[in-house]
Amino acid sequence: MSNTPHQLAADFPDHIGRISALLATEPHFARLVKQYNAVNEEVHLAETDLRPMEDLALVELRKKRAMLKDELYRMLTMTA
Repeated sequence: MSNTPHQLAADFPDHIGRISALLATEPHFARLVKQYNAVNEEVHLAETDLRPMEDLALVELRKKRAMLKDELYRMLTMTA
């Protein structure tokens, strides 16, 4: 979905170049981004009731998204 909130480029606009560079050169980063995008999409679908789920399951998905985002941010801000 194009209007999914919390896309990395939108949340980290100052790091767009670094995101592109790491996607091209770091397989681990690319895997985490893929995971993040999938979880973020699941959260969005649940929050918009397109794919409803139990509250506890949604809370767990949000936690997973936050952990992935924290790790991605750590990688984005590491000095090379």
